Amino acid sequence: MNADEIDAQIRQLAAERRLPQSHIDRWLAMDPPSRAAMLDIARLLRLRTGQLMTALDTLDEIAVRDQMTAAAILDQPEIRRIANGPGSAPTRASALLEALRTLRYPLLKRMQDELRSEVSALHLPRGISIDLPKELGSDELTVSLRVRSGADLAHLLDTLDRSRSGLTRIIEMLGGKREKNEV
Repeated sequence: MNADEIDAQIRQLAAERRLPQSHIDRWLAMDPPSRAAMLDIARLLRLRTGQLMTALDTLDEIAVRDQMTAAAILDQPEIRRIANGPGSAPTRASALLEALRTLRYPLLKRMQDELRSEVSALHLPRGISIDLPKELGSDELTVSLRVRSGADLAHLLDTLDRSRSGLTRIIEMLGGKREKNEV
């Protein structure tokens, strides 16, 4: 398929998705292999408008930072595995955006993994849920309790009290405080 045909298909898909002109322009400004690769991904995963905009924005940021083309980014094994893997298109589309965010924000991903590991290490019972802020956009930790009796409540509160130091460490990590040996 030649560049004019690819551009026509991009414009058609963009019109169907009501993609803003700024994003269409960004897509059409990519090199021909990148335009084609993004078109393939958008079709394969049936990216919705917001997903398409996020993918284009994130690809652009990664490309600038890493001095790579969008085609090279989309051809990475992890991205190809997601795009061609099993599962529904919406599930794979969400996984693609998460993988692109991980490429764009590797330190954020590492911090999220560390926090999840800290929460897991607390070995809290099922009645206690710890919710970390989405994309670490806050320094607040949400703790939820699910109880059916006064005895359940007493048990979960005792468990939280015993987990106080671990929870404090997680809260401090969210606030940007790290132990001295971690720096």
